[in-house]
Amino acid sequence: MRFPGRARVPSNQSKVPTMNDLTPIDIETRNADAEAPADRGPRWRRGAALLAIIAAVLAAWFLIGAGDQPAAAPPPLAEVVVAQPLQRQVTEWDEYVGRFEASRAVEIRPRVAGQITAVHFTDGQFVRAGQALFTIDRRPYAAALGEAQASVAAARSELALARAELERATKLVEFDAVSGSEIDRLRARVQAAQASLTAAQARVTSRSLDVEFATVRAPMSGRVSDRRVDPGNLVSAGDGGSGTLLTTINAVDPIYFTFDGSEALFLKARRNAAGEGTQVEVRLQDETGYAHRGKLDFTDNALDPRSGTIRARATFANPDGFLTPGMFGNMRLAASGTAQALLVPDTAVQTDQARKTLLVVAADGTVAVKPVVLGPVIDGLRVVRSGLTPRDRVVIVGTQHAVPGSKVSAKPGRIAPERAAAGGGSSYAAPISGEATFTN
Repeated sequence: MRFPGRARVPSNQSKVPTMNDLTPIDIETRNADAEAPADRGPRWRRGAALLAIIAAVLAAWFLIGAGDQPAAAPPPLAEVVVAQPLQRQVTEWDEYVGRFEASRAVEIRPRVAGQITAVHFTDGQFVRAGQALFTIDRRPYAAALGEAQASVAAARSELALARAELERATKLVEFDAVSGSEIDRLRARVQAAQASLTAAQARVTSRSLDVEFATVRAPMSGRVSDRRVDPGNLVSAGDGGSGTLLTTINAVDPIYFTFDGSEALFLKARRNAAGEGTQVEVRLQDETGYAHRGKLDFTDNALDPRSGTIRARATFANPDGFLTPGMFGNMRLAASGTAQALLVPDTAVQTDQARKTLLVVAADGTVAVKPVVLGPVIDGLRVVRSGLTPRDRVVIVGTQHAVPGSKVSAKPGRIAPERAAAGGGSSYAAPISGEATFTN
């Protein structure tokens, strides 16, 4: 049937869409069709099978190759240097701090008053006993001496007259010309004249001393301080400290070194029979060695209850006057004698909280820890009081690589002091000595 207004399209020709008969397009469906492979079935299966075969071949090759390789070698052992402790005879010293003092010291004060007319020394020089230091105007004392000498002459004349009268009266007694009472009076007069002469002679001696004291002399040899009074000034005499201070003199040869020791060190010295005559050595602040040697010569008779210390003193020869009173120094006292000691490098000592330890290596190379009790240091080597034996192999280099319980490769080393010196030890559990030296 035909409809009017429409043209017939042949069946073998494509229909051309027009504006009036456009159809909607399913976009999602087309996208899915575009992403899907043209032929997903057989081709996809063949690719997956090929990948599985390749993976199996690689795995089999890896397993076969790994089975042929040897097992991984263990890491090498840590290398350390070990050595047996050094055995030496040492002398331990107890350390003290003190200062030098003059063996004798005097304050020069005038014994007579007057004006200073001359000074006979240079400030700070060494003076000898009896050397003139100051001169005081002696004219008043010379005049007083002359007056006293005149009094002696008068007293001597009076005595001579009294004796002559007594002698004449004694001759008249035979003739009963003089009474007994007159004889007694004349005898008393002679005795009074004799006493007056003695007093006058004493005044002469006193005035002579005043004249002598007008020259102030050094009472002992030593180093004099500076003058406190210049010429032209008046000085006063007096007892004790009331007189004018002119200068001071310190005896410096020998010179004393005074120090205080604790009760523990005092007991240690007593137990080791260290007393007067024990050798001591002193190092000054700018010195590296103990160059000054002396002897202990005094220990006080009691400890100070407030500080728990005791005062002691040593004597040093000082012929050149180099050591000066008031100078501080570090002193060491050989109170323990000599003893055999084990020494290790101070760098080998380790601290484990409150303990001091050393690392030792056994025969099989195993590292172990040994707690030790230490003493002083001698030329870089630490004295080991206990906890170590002479056969122990101590780790001296590579302690940071030596782990306790592990094994190490130990190489032999040698322990030696940094420089030649001398040292010592103690047999009592007393306070650790401050220093020790090798025994020569």
